[in-house]
Amino acid sequence: MQILINVQGTLLVKTPTGMKPTERAIALIEPVRLLLREMEQLIQPPMAFEAATSQQRFVLAATDYMELLLIPELSRLIDKIAPGIDIHVKRTESAFPTAELENGNLDVVLGFESVLNPPAHLCCERLFIDQMACMVRQNHPLIRKTPSLDEYVSAPHMLISRTGSSVGLIDQKLAELGLERRIKLIVPHFLSAPLIVAETDMILSLPYRIAQQFKKLAALEIFSVPVELPAYDLVMVWHPLQEKDPAHLWLRDKIIAIGRNISGF
Repeated sequence: MQILINVQGTLLVKTPTGMKPTERAIALIEPVRLLLREMEQLIQPPMAFEAATSQQRFVLAATDYMELLLIPELSRLIDKIAPGIDIHVKRTESAFPTAELENGNLDVVLGFESVLNPPAHLCCERLFIDQMACMVRQNHPLIRKTPSLDEYVSAPHMLISRTGSSVGLIDQKLAELGLERRIKLIVPHFLSAPLIVAETDMILSLPYRIAQQFKKLAALEIFSVPVELPAYDLVMVWHPLQEKDPAHLWLRDKIIAIGRNISGF
């Protein structure tokens, strides 16, 4: 069998049925395709974008947390100034969707930076920060103000966990203090949480901004968590291929503006 070599290594081999690509050549297909797309965007001038008449469809990946805080205002804004634009929100998965951003099937990803852990080559913008709080039902028999650490640990807890894990940052901090809380109930979604807490004596610890939204839905009280925890960065991530695209710039500017409006505590 004759092997053909170029300066980059073995790309094709000659077989009885003709030329066949090597594994190295197959591995280069996606990187070369991405490079060609980048070159094409550099050569071709960007098309003008008119939001008022655009029929564009944007696809966002977001947690239900980000849906609740950002999408209502984004939808209201689009209805007002760009009624022809459609938004499709997809649920974020455990693995970061790098390939979907690269191939254009996804425009931006929204979520907690520490959870998303986006690859360094992607663009990332902080939208706002959040911090942990805890909430209980109004007229809770034991907790009427910010609980002490002993009161917090002694109470039964409810946990929202998409993966089903019962261990989070709070539990790690408690373990460092030689303490452990009892997780009495774990649910995978935010939707049912305020109604459950409002009817039980459990404590629910969650991001403060979501706690504010829950308080509008049920008779609940919000307190600080009696454990020192860092603040969380909520971010928007996109691919450098879309950095200069006028339509993407427009979308990102709107999302950033909404984030600024909710940035203060």
